[in-house]
Amino acid sequence: MIDDAKTGTHSVKRMAVRGGLAKLFGQGGIFVLRLVFMVIVARLLKPEDFGLVAMVTVITAFLDLFANAGLSAATVQSSTINYEQISTLFWINICVGLALSALCVVIAPAIVAFYHEPRLFWVTITLGAGFLFSSAGVQHLALLQRQLSYVRLAAIECSSHFISLGFGVCVAAAGYGYWALVAAAVSLPAMMTLGLWTATAWVPGRPRRRVAVGSLLHFGGTVTANGVVAYMTYNFDKFVLGRVWGAVPLGYYGVASQLVNIPTSNLNTALGGVLFSTLSRLQDDADRLRNYFLKGYGLNVAITLPITIFSAVFADDIILVVLGSKWVDAIIIFRLLTPSVLFFGLVNPIGWLLWSSGRHVRSLKIAIVIAVLVAAGCLIGLPYGPKGVAIGFSGAMTCWLIPHIVWCLHGTTVTPLSILGVASRPLISAVVAVTLAYVAHVYVRLPSPFFRLISDGFVMIAVYAIVLLFVMRQKSLYFDLIKTIGK
Repeated sequence: MIDDAKTGTHSVKRMAVRGGLAKLFGQGGIFVLRLVFMVIVARLLKPEDFGLVAMVTVITAFLDLFANAGLSAATVQSSTINYEQISTLFWINICVGLALSALCVVIAPAIVAFYHEPRLFWVTITLGAGFLFSSAGVQHLALLQRQLSYVRLAAIECSSHFISLGFGVCVAAAGYGYWALVAAAVSLPAMMTLGLWTATAWVPGRPRRRVAVGSLLHFGGTVTANGVVAYMTYNFDKFVLGRVWGAVPLGYYGVASQLVNIPTSNLNTALGGVLFSTLSRLQDDADRLRNYFLKGYGLNVAITLPITIFSAVFADDIILVVLGSKWVDAIIIFRLLTPSVLFFGLVNPIGWLLWSSGRHVRSLKIAIVIAVLVAAGCLIGLPYGPKGVAIGFSGAMTCWLIPHIVWCLHGTTVTPLSILGVASRPLISAVVAVTLAYVAHVYVRLPSPFFRLISDGFVMIAVYAIVLLFVMRQKSLYFDLIKTIGK
């Protein structure tokens, strides 16, 4: 039997808080690394380079969903699991990774024909090699998550990003254009898997036919199907935009979308993974599960909301500082996409609640409904170019917010009113803080966009902390987290 973290009240709480903090700092480091990478390569490469790689990654990133096959989540969520089961799942992941790498070789000519772009042939084949690297580390990652070993995991993720992104910068500086983005993308899973193997020191055994993995495969299959639908939904905008409008408009749209989603995606990776692992350990204790979820949800939205609202208001300076003046056409796209990012920040944590409590089939049904709504919104906006697609995407997400929350929470111990109560305090605090930051921005006109951004951010953070902790009376919640870390 695989050893797990103890599920005593104080043990789980302490490990969850420390793991969440480690992941949060780790994802903060990754955010800085990705931001620095984007700042550098945006000046070394052309928008067309980003567009070319985006044409392929829309497809290869979709295929990457199958490299995991949902078996990492199945390993984490299962109440009990043994060595033979994990070994068998490991070899299933390897077979899937090999198949996906071979599939990229097969579909490369079709991608070239679809986009009428011969340069995509070797880009597709090269990116396909990453599938085997990522699939080889799936179960090792799951073991660390199951044991709540997020300090080691954060160290592996940060070092892997540092090496891979640094490699990409070197390739860009050498003048190889879009191959810099390819190099960074392929080297990342290789470095991650190497680190995971080293940290766990677990060597898989032979696969066995009579090992009971049926329930794990069912859970993993449902999670994979959910991921497939979600990926198709949230990349449909880039797919149709690249097909109809070409590489340059897609380059602006893709970079704006990537930049605006970095804080939320990193935060969801940091807190979401810890929340899923923790809730899975508490799935048989309804009261503790509800309590832990609401605290995790509150922390997630407390960080997401101010960042997203700040990004919408100060999009001009953010784009100028991060990407440079040649990317000014991305400003309006960046701003129009912020409502969709706000949606993700509010609903992503609820997905972890559904999965950890075994409601993965409901999550899949909800994902299908979202797919229809997003596709309709993007197609309506497509004739108007990148701005129209951004409006259609964000509009669909905004309209679906309330029905999504109600459907997700139906039958659980968490109610929509409890979610509203948790989210309202950081939302009000964020609106007040960004409003005062904008007032300071108007009356204190600094000449440099960099210093304006620093000044506006400082005002926003200071006001937000004061309003949230003292006016909204959330001081005890966060002080309790600090005390837990120190125990």
